[in-house]
Amino acid sequence: MSFNMADMFGKVQEMQRKMEETKQQLGELEVSAEVGGGMVRVTATGNRELRSIKIDKDVIDPSDPEMLEDLIVAGVNKALAEADQVGKEKMAEITKGMIPGGGIPGMDLSKFGL
Repeated sequence: MSFNMADMFGKVQEMQRKMEETKQQLGELEVSAEVGGGMVRVTATGNRELRSIKIDKDVIDPSDPEMLEDLIVAGVNKALAEADQVGKEKMAEITKGMIPGGGIPGMDLSKFGL
């Protein structure tokens, strides 16, 4: 098996282009998470940016702000975890077939902002 640098460079350029396209698509994709039986709903993009937080008025209790704070934190964490999973799946699609075995072992594409 011979190594062809020009082929590898072409594959890298193609992967970079696909990564940029996917990053843009993830910015348009929305994921949502509900906590507290739907009392708090958080929406984020596939790029892990928060879009909105909706809070049911029945969960707002001035005598117990900690409960609302906990629900918001849980909702944000859940939405960001979902966004992270979607992003990893999309990035795995890009690297599939580029390198034998489906990717670069040990390469975490999230370090590149993806």
